[in-house]
Amino acid sequence: MKKLISNEDNIFIAGARGMVGSAITRQLYKSGYGTKQSKGALLIPNREELNLCDNDEVKKWFQANKPNVVIIAAARVGGIFANSDKPTDFLLENLKIQNNIIENSWKNGVRRLLFLGSSCIYPKFCSQPIKEENLLTGELEPTNQWYAIAKIAGIKLCQALRAQHDFDAICLMPTNLYGPGDNYHPQNSHVLPALMNKFYEAKENGSKQVTCWGDGSALREFLHVDDLGEACIHALENWNPSEKNSPKDQNGNELNFLNAGSGKDISIKELAKLIANIVGYEGEILWDKSKPNGTPKKLLNVEKFSQVGWKSKISLKEGIKDTFEIYKKDKASKKLRSY
Repeated sequence: MKKLISNEDNIFIAGARGMVGSAITRQLYKSGYGTKQSKGALLIPNREELNLCDNDEVKKWFQANKPNVVIIAAARVGGIFANSDKPTDFLLENLKIQNNIIENSWKNGVRRLLFLGSSCIYPKFCSQPIKEENLLTGELEPTNQWYAIAKIAGIKLCQALRAQHDFDAICLMPTNLYGPGDNYHPQNSHVLPALMNKFYEAKENGSKQVTCWGDGSALREFLHVDDLGEACIHALENWNPSEKNSPKDQNGNELNFLNAGSGKDISIKELAKLIANIVGYEGEILWDKSKPNGTPKKLLNVEKFSQVGWKSKISLKEGIKDTFEIYKKDKASKKLRSY
């Protein structure tokens, strides 16, 4: 089957300096895109070169650079504390970023667009593992609803453009991500990097106890960011929602978004033990039950994406080991991201 993108395309990766965007960029180069041998280029402007929140700036950039394919990995992201502390920022900035890119892609003749959402789009309480059909069937998790609402709006904008204007926009909903380039800030990071940093610091400081949020009972799924990078390329090359044999919802309707995950979950308590073991921390792990757990369980059903021919390859244990080695090197060289 002919691939839906080629190495002759000029591909814009929005957010290419972030953890997800970097992984996608690595995979694109690995797959032969943007190389000296290819006719196309990878367009990866930084924040100083392109302010994605400024629509006029985005409009001028599209007119000047004329990308054929667009990947939206840019977003304002963070954990429970960050989402709860700055709800306006999470809602407004994400809406601006995605609306500016999606609308200008459509108006400037982009051929294919991939929008990355998040598993937090789904209701706090819904059947497990979570299917794509669960979208908008219940209330969101309050601690990240602002981010989730923005992402849902992005999915629906892509769906509307596909339905009304035949604009080829597809979406992937990744589960919790980790890997090279993650954020290790003690308050603004997600659970896996936060635990890694916490246990490493405790080991280095000789601390005998480490306190973690919640009671450790919440179940979470994790996907290595390099797996997601591969998933994005696979979707862009192979998935056309309009094809007869593409995944459909339970009513046989076309789907413009698919779940991307490992299909396996782990309790936060077991995750903490695993990370502590890999880091080499041997002290006591305490749980602060006054802090929120977040959603009790969040495991994605990835059957529909598997129909398109993709599945994750990196095991959680091996992925954490590799990530920890990179973490130590970045920390030693003071290149660790912590903001």
